[in-house]
Amino acid sequence: MSTVILRYEDKEIKVSHPDKYLWPELEITKIDYIHHLIQLAPFLLNHTTHRLLTVIRYPNGVHENSFFQKHLPAYSPKWVDSIESKGEKYIILNTLPSLAWLGNQSALEFHTTFNPIQKPNHPAALVFDLDPSEGQNFQEVAHGALLIKETLESLHITSFPKTSGATGIQVYIPVNHQYTYEEARNINQFFASYFISKFPAYFTMERMVRKRGKKIYFDYLQMWPNKTIISPYSPRAVKTAAVSTPITWDELEQGCHPHDFTLLNIHDRLKKTGDLFEMLNTPESYQDLSFILENISN
Repeated sequence: MSTVILRYEDKEIKVSHPDKYLWPELEITKIDYIHHLIQLAPFLLNHTTHRLLTVIRYPNGVHENSFFQKHLPAYSPKWVDSIESKGEKYIILNTLPSLAWLGNQSALEFHTTFNPIQKPNHPAALVFDLDPSEGQNFQEVAHGALLIKETLESLHITSFPKTSGATGIQVYIPVNHQYTYEEARNINQFFASYFISKFPAYFTMERMVRKRGKKIYFDYLQMWPNKTIISPYSPRAVKTAAVSTPITWDELEQGCHPHDFTLLNIHDRLKKTGDLFEMLNTPESYQDLSFILENISN
């Protein structure tokens, strides 16, 4: 079968090579993948809409060559949303047809900015990006994240965890665009230094991999204008077809793993849990970190 035509919201997507395996071990074909994306759309689009998008495309599946793409290709359908900045057009993933079209382009990962385009210098949340160093396993990262959660709770700060879908954890503190990127980075750097001083055996800010030892890398530099992070509910180009998934702290404490949540089971989970990150956009979840900024400036 060389082509399949799909229609969503009166838009036509011609799916080329629908039988091509994108995840060979799991026998997930391109057409299968697009159907998975359509089921994920109500959740994924909640977190990609109105944000600059970078996708990673794997034209021949997860084991073959890949490339990043953030600019709108010249051959894109006119109905794919975009925004122009400094003479270049950037993809904006706002609609289900656009998502299906990107699926046909073998875009297997969806990375977005920390801010919507309407708030160019104000991230929606502070994000602690925690990654294992060489020789560490996910359980060690989970333990470190739980130490952070307990410390934040002692400061009356509520946080929300998400698996990266690969090897790490991302901890979100919703702040409702209260802080500029510079202020947010200063807060993140403060916390990184604080956690390193409190738990020196667990965390490091060392950027050079060979110098980190067996410590969790606290990446406070990633959160910056036009930098991106894997979107909630984005698939990952790993052989398990893992999905970056918001989880509860209880699940993390009980021993869940990023590869527990995949394209093959995420839909059943979401029927039960809904979008655990939907609450990040509610006033009762917004956190006031002004006291941290005051501490930094004194």
